[in-house]
This record gives sequence, C-alpha cells and structure tokens, in this order.
Amino acid sequence: MTPPQGITLQEDGSKPDYANEAVFRRNTLAPRSYHIPETALVLNGRWDFHYTSSPLKAPDPASISPESTPGEPWTAIQVPGHWQLQGHGIPHYTNVIYPIPVCPPHVPTENPTGTYRRTFHVPSSWDRDSQLRLRFDGVDSAYHVWVNKTLVGYAQGSRNPHEFDVTQFINRDGSNEVSVRVYQWCDGSYIEDQDQWWLSGIYRDVHLIALPAENRIEDWFLRTDLDSEYKNGTLNAAIDVFASATATVAVTIQELPKNGGNTLCTATQDVSSDGKIHFEIPVENPEKWTAETPYLYSIELSITTPSSTHTVRQKIGFRKVELKNGLICVNGRPIKFRGVNRHDHHPRLGRAVPLDFIRKDLLLMKTHNVNALRCSHYPSHPKLLDMADELGLWVMDEADLECHGFYDAVARPQDIPEGMDYEERKKLTFARAAKYTSDNPSWKAAYVDRMEQMIQRDKNHSSVIIWSLGNESFYGQNHKAMYDYGKEIDPGRLVHYEGDVHAKSADMYSYMYPSVDLLIKLAKTEGVKPDGTFDKPMVLCEYAHAMGNGPGWLEDYEEAFRTYPRLQGGFIWEWANHGLWKEDPDGKSYYAYGGDFGDVPNSGTFVMDGLVDSTHKPTPGLTELKKVFQPVKLAVEDGKLVISNLYHFIGLDHLTATYQLEEFSEDTTLLASGVLDLPEIAPGSTAKVPLPAAVKHNVQCEAGAEVYLTVSFRLRASTPWAESGHEIAWIQHRVEGTEPISPSPRPRVAKNVAVKTTNSDITVTGNNFTFTFDKTRGYLTHWSAGNTTLLEANPATGAAIIPSFWRPPTDNDNRSYLPYWQRFGVDALTSQLRSTDITTTPSQDGSSSTVQLTFTTYHAPPILDWGYLATTTYTISPSSFVGGSNNSTLSIAVRLQPAGAHPPTHVPRAGLDLRLPRRLGAHVKWFGLGPGEAYPDKCAAQRVGVWSSADESVEKGSLMHTPYEVPQEGGNRMGARWVCLREESGGGAGAGVRVTSDSTITGSTIKWSGNCEERFSFKVGRYSDAAVQAARHPCDLVEEDATLLRLDGRVAGVGTGACGPAVREDLLVPVEEMEFGFCLEAVGV
Repeated sequence: MTPPQGITLQEDGSKPDYANEAVFRRNTLAPRSYHIPETALVLNGRWDFHYTSSPLKAPDPASISPESTPGEPWTAIQVPGHWQLQGHGIPHYTNVIYPIPVCPPHVPTENPTGTYRRTFHVPSSWDRDSQLRLRFDGVDSAYHVWVNKTLVGYAQGSRNPHEFDVTQFINRDGSNEVSVRVYQWCDGSYIEDQDQWWLSGIYRDVHLIALPAENRIEDWFLRTDLDSEYKNGTLNAAIDVFASATATVAVTIQELPKNGGNTLCTATQDVSSDGKIHFEIPVENPEKWTAETPYLYSIELSITTPSSTHTVRQKIGFRKVELKNGLICVNGRPIKFRGVNRHDHHPRLGRAVPLDFIRKDLLLMKTHNVNALRCSHYPSHPKLLDMADELGLWVMDEADLECHGFYDAVARPQDIPEGMDYEERKKLTFARAAKYTSDNPSWKAAYVDRMEQMIQRDKNHSSVIIWSLGNESFYGQNHKAMYDYGKEIDPGRLVHYEGDVHAKSADMYSYMYPSVDLLIKLAKTEGVKPDGTFDKPMVLCEYAHAMGNGPGWLEDYEEAFRTYPRLQGGFIWEWANHGLWKEDPDGKSYYAYGGDFGDVPNSGTFVMDGLVDSTHKPTPGLTELKKVFQPVKLAVEDGKLVISNLYHFIGLDHLTATYQLEEFSEDTTLLASGVLDLPEIAPGSTAKVPLPAAVKHNVQCEAGAEVYLTVSFRLRASTPWAESGHEIAWIQHRVEGTEPISPSPRPRVAKNVAVKTTNSDITVTGNNFTFTFDKTRGYLTHWSAGNTTLLEANPATGAAIIPSFWRPPTDNDNRSYLPYWQRFGVDALTSQLRSTDITTTPSQDGSSSTVQLTFTTYHAPPILDWGYLATTTYTISPSSFVGGSNNSTLSIAVRLQPAGAHPPTHVPRAGLDLRLPRRLGAHVKWFGLGPGEAYPDKCAAQRVGVWSSADESVEKGSLMHTPYEVPQEGGNRMGARWVCLREESGGGAGAGVRVTSDSTITGSTIKWSGNCEERFSFKVGRYSDAAVQAARHPCDLVEEDATLLRLDGRVAGVGTGACGPAVREDLLVPVEEMEFGFCLEAVGV
C-alpha cells in the first residue's frame, strides 16, 4: 500500500511559510461554525515538548524520535498552555511597539520554536469509515502539523481555529502520533500586535473529530428576520452538506427543555446536487432575543439517507439588527451599549482560560449592569459566545487584527512628541504606517482570511450583533476588502472599525478616549446633513481607561449618552488587569507586568488597566461603574420618587423596590422600612411614585444626626446570572426638615490649662492631658491624654500634624499631572517658621481657660519661587464633663495663602498629615460616604452611613488601604462628618481620637472657604506616601509602626489621564487662598 503523501515544509522554496504573508493556511479545511460533536477525542493534557531558539534547531518530526534528538532535552508541557508560563522563555509585554525589528514579513533569526508530540488511539466505537479531522482552536503564532511523521498542514492566525482532514494518515487500529512545531514569530505577528502579553504555544483545545464519511452536515448559517412590525419571524437556514446518496435535510425548531421542549415546526428538503440547501421557515410571533430577554430556541439540523442520519443542534434567538433612522436598532428599537472590552486572561494560565473562569467574568459583568462586550482584539474562546447567548450580552466580535506598532516605526524617526495633538500626529504617520500591511495589496488575502475565520466560526450566535474589522490598524484597502466580505456573507449584522474615521466602510463612527466636550461636538457635526439628520450613529469602542485608581468621568459620559440619542454608548477599557503571577528567588511574589520578566522593550504597567484585578476580583472602579450603569435612573422631586426605566425592551416588573429610612449619628437607627408599589413603567418611560408616608413627616433626631431615605431596586426572582434579591439600582436622599432634639447640657468641671515654654518646646498641660509643640518649627509633636499617646511625631518631618499637599500619584496622575507637580516641587516642600503667637483666654466665670497657639509657616520647594503661607491656629481646651471622661480637645484652623512669583495652578490635595500610634488603627469608624474609597469624580457608588473598618464591605488591606496591584494613591473617604480611631480594649474599642469639622466643642472658629468641603475627606493607613510611591508591587510596601491619618479640605479627582481626559478642571485643587480645619477630641481616656 502506498503511504499517504504529505505537503512540503515550504510552499515557496525561497522563504519559510512563517515569513511569507501569502501563506497563512495550507491543507486546512474550510472554516466552519464551531461545533464539537460527541464523536470527538480531546487531546488536551500532557504532551512531550522540545524547546529551542530557532526553527533550524528544532527536531524533524518526520524522522527523529524524542529519544534520539540531539541538543536541548525533551520535557513535558501542558496543553492548553503557553510555554513561557511553563519554564521556557519569558513572557513579554508591549502595548503598541513591536518587540522585534519592523521588516515585514521577515522575523528574527532567533525565533523560539516549540515542538509538541503526543500519541493517541482512535476510539473503537467510532465508525471505521468516518472522516477524521484534527482541530486546533488556538495556536500562537504559527505551526506545522505532522501525523504519524507525515507533514499534513500549516496554519497561522493565533486566535483563529484550523482543521485538517487527517483521515488518510490515521491508523485506526493502533497508536498514532501527532507532532506540532510552533513558531513564536511569524509574518502574522505583525498584525497581531494587540495590547497584551506575547505568549506562545497551543493555548486552546485540540480535538480529533469524527464525522460521517458519506453523508454529513458540513456547515450551517442560521439567520433570523422579523416582519415590519417586529412580531412574526423567519428562520433563514443555509446548510452545506456532503452527500453521496439520496438524502433529505430537515430543520426542526424546538423550545429548550427549560421552556417545555415543544416542537414549533419542522421543514424538509431533498439534497441538491451542489450540497447547498436554503430554508425560509416562518415562525409566528416567536419570543425575541435581546440582551435583556435572552430567549433561545433549539434548532435541530439533520441529514437522512436510507441507512444513516447525521444531526447537529444549534441554539439561536429571533432578533433583527439594522440601522434605522441613523441608529443601531435591535428588533426596531435603538439600544445603548453599557459595555466593556475583554481580553482572554488568566493570572497563571495567560490566554489558556478555563471555561469556569470565563463564565465568572460574564456573571460579574451582568451583576454589575454591563450589557455589552467587545471581544478585544480577537475572537474570544468560542464557548464564550454560548454563554453570552444564554446570559444576555450584546457582543462586538472582533477580527484577530492589530498592527499598531507601525505607528512608532514611523513616528520615532520624526521625533513626534506624544504631547502633540492626536489628529496632527495621525496626519504625519497613519498613511505611511498603513502602507506596511493595511494598505498593501500583498496582505489583502491575509486580512480577509481573518474576517472569514471570525464570521464563519461565530456566525450562529445571536449575541453577536456587530463584526469589527480589528483594532488600531490605521486604514487601507484591505479593510475595505474585509468589509465587503462581511457584507456579502452576512448582511444582517453591522460592521465596526474605529480606524475608518469617516466610516467609509463601517456602519458607525467609532472613537477612542475623546473628551466629553469633543464627543458631543462630534455628535452634532460629523456626518450631519444640513437638515440635522445623519445616517450613522456613534459609539466609543474604548473610553474611561480603567487603570489603577480610576476611572473618573463615568457619569459625565453616561449623561452625554442619555442626552444625545446618536451617542449609543461604548465599551470601557478594559475589563481585567493582565498581571501574571510571579515568584522571585528572594521570596517575593506578585502579579507581574511589563519588565518584571526582564522583557525588553516593554510597556510597563500599562497592562494593569482593568475594572477587575489580575485574579478578576472587582476593583473600586467596577463598583463605581455598576452604579453609573444602573438601568433605572432615580431622583427625588417634590416629594416623589422619579423612576426612569432605561431598559430598552423590558419593564420593571422583574424588580422589587424597597426602602429604608435611617438616622445616622454615632450609630445607625432604622426608623422605617417597607416595599414601594410600582406602577407599570414601560422601557424608556418615566413614572413618579409618592414617597413613603414616614418620609413626609418631620422626624425628630439628635443634634448632628441626619436622616436618609434609601430606595433599592432588586431582582424579584433568580436569573441565570444572579440570585433573587440582587441589587440592580439604588438612590439615597436626605430627608429635609427634620427637627433636631437639643442635646442635654453637659456641665463642665472647672479646669485650667497651663503653658510652659523652653528654648525648643512649648508644652500645654491640663488635667490629664499634655500637648507638646516644637517651638523652632511651629509644629505639634505630641499629644497624650492620661497615660495614652494620641499623636506622635513623624520621624520624617518631626511633626505630629503638618500641612500637606502631596499624595502618591495614581496611574492617571503619572501620565498627566505627576511631571507637572514635580516640576513645581510639590513633592519636595520644605517649611520655614515665620511667626508664633500664644494667647491664653480665661472663661467668663474664670473657672477654666483656653489656649490658642498660632504658627505662621511657609511651605515651599527648593529652587523655585512659590509656596504656601500657612497660618495654623491650635485651640486647646479642657472638656471634662461631670460623669464623663477627662477629655481634651484640639481645634486646628488652617488658612493657606499662595505666595511667590510662579506658583502652579493646582496641587494634588490640601490638608493635614497626622501620625497616631499604631494601636489606634484597631477600630476605625466614621459617618460619611462608604464603605469604599471615594474621589470627587469617583464617588457615585458610595452611600452615606456610619461605617466601620470591621464591616465586611470595607477593604481589608493594611487598615483601609486599597490594594491596587500597582501601588498608588487610594483609600480616600469623602463626605465625612466625623471619624474616630480607637485602640483595642477587651474585645471592643478603647481610647482614641475623634475628628470632626465642627469647632463648637472648643468654642473656636473654623472657617471653610476656597471651595474646601466641610464634609471632609480622610484616609487611614500604615503606608507612607514615599513607601507607596517607591513600591513597584504590593510586596514592596513596608508598613510604618504607626497609624497615618490624612485629613483634607480638598482632594483632586482621578480622571482617566493614563489614556484619555485627565481630571475635570473644577475637580482639581487650585492653588488659591483657602481655609479649613478640624476638631480632635480624646475619647475613652
């Protein structure tokens, strides 16, 4: 018997397949719908593996066995997986730039090559005449395949599947060997420059598939249409079959078992000579699929001959996607994308993501009010779309295409600064960059192949409503060819491509990271006709860059989307940090980013820009997004709750609305609660509901207390993505007109205060308390009450309390404001004492006295001519009460006046840094916004309440530190009325300090001006600013042996300046005259 013939190693004898843009598939079967039949053998698991630096050093699977390979040894490797994460080579991260020289289609001589090998047996239960296919769902970046030492094919396109017909090469009665030689670099790498780790290997499933040899269904495309009233439907089924005998094809539409399993209809046709069959099956008023109502039917396709039947099943939903009146519409209604961009990522496995991990992602999206998903920047794991169909998400499926690195190849030689206007940079670079591949006809077939692979694999998924031509690949003739292919094959979906700025071959305008003002301007002008109409909508394929402590601006963008119908929402960049777990020889372990593996060049921390961390645990940014994305808009007006239904297709009958009326003072008191009766509120409509009767009556409460109404909308019943009771939306409203109960008078015990001065110190003492000030510098250095130290000097400054304007930079600050602040020396301020004044004032009855110490200090950086003149007044008074503790109080009033010739326009914050003994961080309790961190442009998700560091909802890092994977500013709390820090005592709270912005306790005057917020901000932690700023990873952070407290009159927002607009101007901290202050009271001593 003549052995089967394979293919040659190179299609073109002058260059390797992996360095030839004209060669991207050899001997592969036509791409088809994803379907793994029951007759499939999973070839995942342990494979033999050989790793070497060049294809020329790789073993020849046609002739050499692992045991006889010279050079590098064979080891074992896990499939799916990446070899860099299993001890071979290193992960390499770049965002835009190529890590290799730019000379397509050529690749480096040092082209790490992994050779995989394993054996298998064909199951004896399979039909001996069946067609056998070898399927790879993802191999990075290019590979040749041998079966039983015969070369059977070649493929590239890392995120696309490929199948090989290996029927003639297989031994059905004995052992079979499959070998795969994988190349780290290929010509396709130039168009796979997505913002992620460069990782190689067989990282998705491998199957041996058996299909009937004579009569089988090869492929199918199930499309649905709706009539002009969007009521009745049609199933258009295009089916490709292989038949060697008379055969009949049947299409059956059934309900899913959970919906009763009934058969709606069956249609049949005889097989035509060309094997292509088309059905148009009317369906009367089917349930419609949307992201809000993901109703699916089961479609059974079968081909039957007198001797056999082959059957496949596909779930689909009835829906219609179209442009209507210039808007993206589904089932006749415009929609809004509340979306996110998602890469495939796992912190230990890279892009070899387990299915349960993928499902966890989608469940988190749904429970955080995300309704749309962009598969950035390649088709995701094929089973993700099954989950999206089931759970309900609008999906933009994107071709495996990005060549952003050509920008730097063009821009760097021109020395084009990143600070130049983006549109100007585009004019200088984009057309030239496109000539490498996007506008190069020799790459046309490779580009169209990536569109074909995506569409053919994913075409039967109802969740996919938009195809995307790729990402950041400039624009050229090859994109037009991709668009033409998409429209020819699938006219029932829309096409997106951000690089097509004038939407010549796209069905929408798409933008990345515009400011809100620019976005609104574009909506009003771009493509708008003289009569004000337009043909195409706008989406933001990327916005609100979620890097580190951020994003800001979310509510501003959402308000623009609500106000301008043409703005149909967008997709946050991005879903997850891409940190990879790394354990260093010195014992440190962390989630690594660019450069941590010695990868050069790299893009550093830019891979850590997600709404969830590297383990896919939500960050504060995702919590904020959930609130902003809530599909029920709520307000209180004129004694009524105004409810706007922002869903597109459903009412609110799936939700229950409950309320709580609470009084907040030292603790929380529930005054009333109940359930609101909701009227029917159709999608897109608004209703007003009277507030509960309890809210309409004045409620007596303690002085200083506040009463709030909280209304919560929760799921009435469980869904596939959340349990009943899951909160969808909420609002909090302060109840005005409450009548405070006057506090009982607390008679004072007569106490005097004594002042003692030396050459270096000023000491103020009273009954059971002592304050010490540094006379030479004008700082408080110590405060004790009884035997308890409450404030202590910071070794770095010598002060227990000091005016401060610095915070550790966020990722957003690093690219926007950090260079500016450092240029003005805001991180290097020194202080000079200018004046001291001490005044002792007796009470009117002469039984006690109050001491005021006023220090004028000048805070300025070296070299420069600017600073703050700070006038700080400390008011010390005894506040011991009959029957109470011997307390002391300290009032601090601060007045800041900018001075000098050249001040900056803004600083990170304006407030005080305090140092307390470590033990006082055991119990932190506050009345204000919580439980999580808050900043002026990132506080919508936080509620007014009385919170404690012991609450489960409070971050349990070092005290209340937010554990960002790249250490940075975090943990600020806003809207505080008071905060109390106490030590542990017998299982409860002991001695400590209570801080308010109310000076009535001491009788002093604290003014708040210059846009300072009397409901102040504070931060509690154990990491110094310097420690946070110096740390590359959380394991580098070293705690202070103290509790560090920050009290602020004003803090800056966080913005999205790492990639997008920085902080909104009115949410910065301007350098201007301002006043603020605090009252500190000893408690429990």
